[in-house]
Amino acid sequence: MSDSTHLALPFLEAAQAQKHVTVNDALARLDALVHLAVESASLSTPPGSPGAGDRWIVAGSATDDWEGEEGKLAAWIDGTWVIFDPQDGWRAWVKDTQSWLIYSSGAWILGPASSIVARSGNEARTRFDMIELDHILVAGAFNDTSLSIPDRAIVFGITGLVLADVTGPTSWTLGVAADPQRYGNSIGLSAGSTVIGVSGTPTAYYGATPVRVAASGADFTGGTLRLALHYMILDGVGA
Repeated sequence: MSDSTHLALPFLEAAQAQKHVTVNDALARLDALVHLAVESASLSTPPGSPGAGDRWIVAGSATDDWEGEEGKLAAWIDGTWVIFDPQDGWRAWVKDTQSWLIYSSGAWILGPASSIVARSGNEARTRFDMIELDHILVAGAFNDTSLSIPDRAIVFGITGLVLADVTGPTSWTLGVAADPQRYGNSIGLSAGSTVIGVSGTPTAYYGATPVRVAASGADFTGGTLRLALHYMILDGVGA
């Protein structure tokens, strides 16, 4: 029996007996997948007493009935686990974290990555976006990272997290070449240290601009940072 392309809903066959079985199966799958909201995406072992229709995104190192189903959608339907293979573009509301996940290129990612907050009839758009990356510090007084502020972006701030202890300086700053402390100074060195660098006034950049981290007191000798750029972009000319 053939299934539909995207949701794998079973089709009725010509002259099929007990058609209601196939129809009810398709309806149950639709009920599980449409307006998708999962209990959690961090559970590796099936819950002991799932409610009818409850759904989870299976976390890593899955066990028991979920073994080998990591990243898939598990729904409790008619007293058994039904496993669904997610497709690119599926979106799920995660109840325990109050967040959206989007399935893309084989993984669930926090999303949406960008949001269009206004659009004209001629496709001029106002869009909020983020870029995030991990930067391994190289020896020196400063590092111009590969986190680049896009041309004509309006930046609201940059946030940072120390992933591995920063060695060498007594603290570090976060900014750009023209203002190395624009988004933070006297930032901690230990893993877990954070910075939320909010712009006093949203700042426009005319030309791609690398984010700079600079050492205070002595040069960098090592460490790893995670940096995220929060900005607004105007695109489309409305022609």
